[in-house]
Amino acid sequence: MEAEYRMKRTYIGKVKAVIFDWAGTVVDTGVMAPALAFRAIFEEEGIAVTDNEVREPMGMHKRTHIEKMLEMPTVRRRWVEKFDREPTKDDVDRMYAKFVPKNIEALETHADVITNVPQTVEELRDRGIKIGSCTGFVRPILDRLMPIAARKGFSPDVSVTADEVPAARPLPHMVWLNAIRLNVSPIEAIVKVDDTVDGIREGLAAGCWTVGVVKTGNYVGLSAAQLAVTPRQEVQRRMKRAYDIMTDCGCHYVIDSVTELLVVIDDIERRLASGERP
Repeated sequence: MEAEYRMKRTYIGKVKAVIFDWAGTVVDTGVMAPALAFRAIFEEEGIAVTDNEVREPMGMHKRTHIEKMLEMPTVRRRWVEKFDREPTKDDVDRMYAKFVPKNIEALETHADVITNVPQTVEELRDRGIKIGSCTGFVRPILDRLMPIAARKGFSPDVSVTADEVPAARPLPHMVWLNAIRLNVSPIEAIVKVDDTVDGIREGLAAGCWTVGVVKTGNYVGLSAAQLAVTPRQEVQRRMKRAYDIMTDCGCHYVIDSVTELLVVIDDIERRLASGERP
């Protein structure tokens, strides 16, 4: 007779690893360096772009980011008006070749480690939690950024870049490669922290818990200096929009900044202990 019950293995342990995004999550409040680089390469083509147009595809592999911007009806219209033709693969290749050096240049002034990130990471490590990282940057950019971040207090155990996997965000490959390099399983013992929709979708696709960061991230889009002088109502308006974006993409938790992460880890561990899965 067919059994009436089926036994199922359920992980009820602790969080074993946290995988952080870089820009807007642990460094570069407001994701200023990539935004400046994208704006510069379009301006060199004679195409003006808005801040929203620059930021909407943020989190993707940077070549894909350029392609997505060129697919936007507003940007494409300006391109056709200027060049009397559609953008081509050669255009994307030319623009992408400029991105890496421009982003590295922008990092010289936008590589701040976000407030309380080092202290939060230290507390995570005190709990025995490993620290991974992944990014839409390619390895040459991250190789320039990591020593700067390390001097300012953030140094992950593992880093994975978009050019190290067959396909980057929103596919899960960078999270899985982090898990392999960190030697951590099961996937539900991992938390992905990011400030972009594609970064969150990456974590969801991988099967781990996801935490969206808002105030320091891409959708608020203000540097630390700008946050300090921007009227409170404007900051709140931007944050509400960012909270809505991150919640709508299916994020398990949405927080202002990494400072609030430890409380989230406590709640995730409570849910794991009761048999919940991401």
